[in-house]
Amino acid sequence: MPDRLKTRFLVVGSGIAGLHTAWRASQHGDVLLLTKRSLFDSATAYAQGGIAAALGAGDSPTLQRRDTLAAGAALCDAAAVEVLVEEGPARVRELQTAGAEFDLDPNGQLKLGREAAHSTNRIVHAHGDQTGAEVARTLIERVRASARIRVLERARVLDLVVTRGAAAGVRASIAGKAVEIIADATVFAMGGCGQVFRYTTNPMVATGDGYAIAHRAGVTLADMEFVQFHPTALDTPENPLALISEAVRGEGAILVNEKGVRFMVKEHRDAELAPRDVVSRAIDAEMKRTGDDFVVLDMTHLQGDFLVDRFPNIHKRCMELGIDMRRQPIPVVPAAHYSCGGIVVDDRGRTTVRNLYAIGEVAMTGLHGACRLASNSLLEAMVFAARAAEDVRHAEVARPAQVAPWYSGEAGSSDEVVVVSHNWDEIRRLMWNYVGIVRSDRRLERAARRIQLIRDEIRDYYWNVAITGDLVELRNIALCAHLIIECARRRPESRGLHYNLDHPDHDGRLARDTIVVRGDGPGI
Repeated sequence: MPDRLKTRFLVVGSGIAGLHTAWRASQHGDVLLLTKRSLFDSATAYAQGGIAAALGAGDSPTLQRRDTLAAGAALCDAAAVEVLVEEGPARVRELQTAGAEFDLDPNGQLKLGREAAHSTNRIVHAHGDQTGAEVARTLIERVRASARIRVLERARVLDLVVTRGAAAGVRASIAGKAVEIIADATVFAMGGCGQVFRYTTNPMVATGDGYAIAHRAGVTLADMEFVQFHPTALDTPENPLALISEAVRGEGAILVNEKGVRFMVKEHRDAELAPRDVVSRAIDAEMKRTGDDFVVLDMTHLQGDFLVDRFPNIHKRCMELGIDMRRQPIPVVPAAHYSCGGIVVDDRGRTTVRNLYAIGEVAMTGLHGACRLASNSLLEAMVFAARAAEDVRHAEVARPAQVAPWYSGEAGSSDEVVVVSHNWDEIRRLMWNYVGIVRSDRRLERAARRIQLIRDEIRDYYWNVAITGDLVELRNIALCAHLIIECARRRPESRGLHYNLDHPDHDGRLARDTIVVRGDGPGI
């Protein structure tokens, strides 16, 4: 591996956002695609529910727009919503033409499911509950078939290279060696930061690398306080937790407590199909009220063969754990699932730093507002990836940047890496307990003090083991935790996914994004 690589377009991340961008950008030039593990290691491969698009009879972009705006708690960017609902159907059809095998009805039309807060059936799915895996398979085939796309797996991005006020590529660790990758346009598609929390449905690679790297480079971020907790993850000791798709509730499953009492009917007029933030808070409250470690999702009243056919992957996973969902309820808990905030971008995926783009969960288009509507995320990634892939062709040709050499520091010996496992666990627990589904001013204050101490410890030990160790990811999740806490403290109200016991109501004056830029606050 040489010390420096050069490419026309650099894409970091191998979920739907990165794969789709690379595939389409390759029409305009050579692409280098980096991924931290393998091409299949992404949140996309875990996605069960599907892709929301106005494709069915009686549906329309107007209806999807209305549902999206309602879920977003008065914080959605109307222009971003318009782009999504108008361009989304074409992106789904293109993916189908590219080889995605979506589920069809007997007439050969897309079989559309229903999920929470959608006013009609509009969810496209594949193989029942394996939509993400099918999308990933299709796009990986397209990427591998392109002679213009080079893939480097197990490439860990360390920092963004910025010269003369513009992004010029990244510094990465490949096979333990520091490599500079110079690019005319750089696209971040690294996914979210679910691993910041003790319980998450996100894969182990979701350590907020994109947010942290962008922030350190002075890129503007926003709305990091809006972390969506999926209401129903399978209650096991695993990391990540297996997701029990919202589509299960869409087909009629109900939530009950230890006494078999259905509790969502008193919480919201849509009961189990209420917005995700409502359902997650209701489950959290029920668990605290009863002292139980979980509630159960009951679908035993539904036809057994239908359940196996509609949710084969969920059925298989539950059976491996000795749970037959046809005959017994499934124990579930909420878990961190999706970040609605992130790197601020425009309608072409352009960030506040020239020649740097962000697509997918790592980006903040404004589409989701304060709460993401179920299954809008995969569509968002495709729609904005297509737009960014057209825009990157106009990026200026990067001149070879003179980048300062990697500084290895003068920290102590590498036997201090015990700090990694200890601090990693502490961050995830304090974020779950103090900055989780329900927050308060005091909890946020405690979390802010402790995370600053942890970040100080990481600085002491970071440099000498960063290239090969997990300390890179620890540094990133610590910074992401700090940004989430800071944004939450700047929003003294409750809105969407951010619920503060000390400020339980909306404040109309705060119907705006929480902007955070390096240097604009203590430790930021």
